[in-house]
Amino acid sequence: MPIYDVTVPLSNELPTYPGDPGIEIGNWRALANGDSANVSVVSFGAHTGTHVDAPAHFIEGASKVESMPLDVLIGEALVVEVPEDVVVIDEAFVTANVAAGTTRVLFKTRNSAFWDETPPQFHSDFTHLNLGAATRLRDQGAKLIGIDYLSIERFKSGTHEVHHALLSQGVVIVEGLSLGDVPAGKYELICLPMRLHSKLGDGAPARAVLRTLE
Repeated sequence: MPIYDVTVPLSNELPTYPGDPGIEIGNWRALANGDSANVSVVSFGAHTGTHVDAPAHFIEGASKVESMPLDVLIGEALVVEVPEDVVVIDEAFVTANVAAGTTRVLFKTRNSAFWDETPPQFHSDFTHLNLGAATRLRDQGAKLIGIDYLSIERFKSGTHEVHHALLSQGVVIVEGLSLGDVPAGKYELICLPMRLHSKLGDGAPARAVLRTLE
């Protein structure tokens, strides 16, 4: 049963969303320096690489990442391949490609190729969902929506209307997936964000894998 790791590896070189903290991975203690063990220190923002957005990300007083339902984060998911020339996933695309009642939807786009660049850099023209697509998915039963870049909606949207439309109704958003090697189709998704116990709890990095159903 093949398993696809769809998590973006964290490194000091990995781009982050402009304005977010960068990634710092370094030595705290090292055998090479005479210490008794190797101990790394890691610093990064909660929305780095592959991560999950909680309602508290954009809604004051809303639920936090620690209370996200595991039965939504684990289960059958549909990977939808988006043509290279599509930059805006709209309602018409959703209607044509995602059946009503589909609980988990992951969009594989041209964005996935960005993760393989050397050196990596942030792209502001990434493929994203518009409000019509988000509303259609939400209204027809989606509980989790994922995309292969650092935001599900357009760069500097201003109003963050896509996030609000989904998070206000408890729809889980997974961002920063790496789907380049995954054929379109149905899989079992296992996406487990770090269990952060905090008064903040707006999101958390996650390890996400897809397991074939047959």
